[in-house]
Amino acid sequence: MLDHIEIHVSDFARSRAFYLSALAAVGYVPRKGLATGMGFGVGEADDAGDPGGEFWIHEGTPSTPRVHVAFRARSRDEVDAFHRAALAAGGRDNGAPGLRPKYHPNYYGAFILDPDGYNVEAVYHRPA
Repeated sequence: MLDHIEIHVSDFARSRAFYLSALAAVGYVPRKGLATGMGFGVGEADDAGDPGGEFWIHEGTPSTPRVHVAFRARSRDEVDAFHRAALAAGGRDNGAPGLRPKYHPNYYGAFILDPDGYNVEAVYHRPA
């Protein structure tokens, strides 16, 4: 089980704006803000979880090769909303919302390249 993941971004302000918009569509909220970093989590932190969040961005040199991060959505509509929000926030399309049967029959995902070129996805695994 993962506790958290962190990526380095080249422009914290730009990436902060991107992730605030894109991740809100799949239920993530900012949990902790630092001068050059921010943690995001789903809903409120509980006693068992990291109060800073499960996904972190920090200003620094982006990693190469770029990582792929997938966020679990609660519906296909959330996947669609993520894709729209991420595009509106400056992301680049890397795969429109839709079924990806090569992964499994109900895999419904959308892919965006964030401002640093990270492949960011929202995915829903259940039937419509």
